[in-house]
Amino acid sequence: MGMISEFKDFIAKGNAMDLAVGVIIGAAFGAIVNSLVADVITPALLDPALKAAQVENLADLKTDGGILYGKFLAAVISFLVIAFVIFILVKSINSMKKKEETAPATPAGPSQEELLTQIRDLLKK
Repeated sequence: MGMISEFKDFIAKGNAMDLAVGVIIGAAFGAIVNSLVADVITPALLDPALKAAQVENLADLKTDGGILYGKFLAAVISFLVIAFVIFILVKSINSMKKKEETAPATPAGPSQEELLTQIRDLLKK
C-alpha cells in the first residue's frame, strides 16, 4: 500500500499536474497551428508557388531506387512554414506584452525624502 500512496502523492503534486496541463495545451495549440498552416497558409502561399514551378505532386517525387525525396522536401517545407507561423505568433504576443509593460504607470506618491521634508516643515511650525 505504501507504493500506491506514494504514487497518489506524486500525481497530486503541482509539478506533475502542471506538466499534464502543459502537454494538453501544447497538443491543442499544435492542432491550431497545423490547421492554420494546412488550411490557410499552404493554400495561400505554397499552392501558387508549387503550380508555378510545375511541381504539383511534390510528395510523389522519387528516384529510380525508390528514395522518396519529394516527401522529404515536403516535410522540410512544412516545417519551415510551421516554424515561421510560430515565430510570427510569438513575436506578436511578445509585442503585446511589451505594450502592456510600457503603459504609463500611475504616478507614485511623494518619495520618502519628500515626506520627511514635509514632516520636518510641519514640526517647525
